[in-house]
Amino acid sequence: MSSNIVAILYLVSALLFIFALRGLSHPESSRLGNIFGVVGMIIAIITTLMFKSVLSYVEIGSAILVGGAIGTFIALRIEMTALPQLVAAFHSLVGIAAVFVAAAAFYDPMAFGIGNIGSIGMSSLIEMSIGTFIGAITFSGSVLAFGKLQGTVSGKPIVFKFQHSINALILIFIIILIFLFVRNQSPTIFWSIVLVSIILGFLVVIPIGGADMPVVVSMLNSYSGWAACGIGFTLSNNLLIITGALVGASGAILSYIMSKGMNRSIISVVLGGFGGEQSSSSSSDNSDKVVKQGNAEDAAYVLKNADSVIIVPGYGMAVAQAQHALREMSDILKNEGINVRYAIHPVAGRMPGHMNVLLAEANVEYEEVLELEEINHDFPMTEVSFVIGANDVTNPAAKTDKSSPIYGMPILDVEKSQTVLFIKRSMATGYSGVDNELFYRDNTTMLFGDAKKMCEDIVKSLG
Repeated sequence: MSSNIVAILYLVSALLFIFALRGLSHPESSRLGNIFGVVGMIIAIITTLMFKSVLSYVEIGSAILVGGAIGTFIALRIEMTALPQLVAAFHSLVGIAAVFVAAAAFYDPMAFGIGNIGSIGMSSLIEMSIGTFIGAITFSGSVLAFGKLQGTVSGKPIVFKFQHSINALILIFIIILIFLFVRNQSPTIFWSIVLVSIILGFLVVIPIGGADMPVVVSMLNSYSGWAACGIGFTLSNNLLIITGALVGASGAILSYIMSKGMNRSIISVVLGGFGGEQSSSSSSDNSDKVVKQGNAEDAAYVLKNADSVIIVPGYGMAVAQAQHALREMSDILKNEGINVRYAIHPVAGRMPGHMNVLLAEANVEYEEVLELEEINHDFPMTEVSFVIGANDVTNPAAKTDKSSPIYGMPILDVEKSQTVLFIKRSMATGYSGVDNELFYRDNTTMLFGDAKKMCEDIVKSLG
């Protein structure tokens, strides 16, 4: 295949990837965006396979079949609640792939057209080093993020004395190693860069607590894009460079948007250790407070006699897989002439857009799903706010308690509604470890139990 045809096909793929990102920016166009992305990737793969440098279609085909089979198996079996940690795991694979490609190029530079062993060009060595550095950090950081999201590692931030200074010294040390590697091309220095970068990746994510995990996932997405971009330079593949840059830039922009939605800077998220678990004694201050409890029949009566209802979904809905029962309840209320809408907080759930994906799975109308800034001013005029497992993003302490670790984070103003119905399994704190003052408000009724069963019981009572 001529270089001109390759360039044109790669350009088409790049444009399709841009259209994919554009489509994924809104739930209503996300399906089309996915189609653009799939078509672009198919064109990119087929074009790459047409290169004369391809030595074995059997090996490549086998790898595609194995990888495709594993991906299909995971996609069919994965629960929606596990989607955030799945994304983190995929990011780690991109990171380690960047390291492996750099290692392959270092040990067999002739195959990559970058020189001979011991005499690789300086520009190639710099690209290789940077790709290795970013890839290794992405790998270890994503593995740790996976552990925090999966629950195998505590979501509590681990902070120790001189932590930031140590991280800065490690970064300087990596820069020195890269300089030495470019000069000496030593395998020992190469693997030292890999090892020290992996350690730095762990240290960067360790101080980040549970409430900031959506931002962390977005940041790791950005890192994986830059790692892919580094692979592109190593392979001299323009499309991979463009695609990696697109993913890296879009992930960085999304991280900025989410941090802004939390009234925090990205730097404060990375350095702060915000949103960790608190000790059990932290909730003892509310031991003398009384909560008002209700049941499905009480909730059905309140909902049926309201004119307007705002549903606030959170991670509790994802855990219980209650989105279908919730939509059924919503449909009944709408048939009664009640105005029903959904309020989505930027960091609800464990990853960007988590709640939007769940609601889309239940075929909730896109125009009913509104972001925080679109709907927050409507809560004072709303009769009922129906909160389903959204803990931290509805906590008034974020506005009133300056000692709270979530102070300053914009929340959904559900407490301003006439009545708040709050579904929760227990009085346990949310992922940030902060007790929710909303539970004890006079206008709040707690509905304890599994969110899916509670919604199903409400549907029965409404019928």
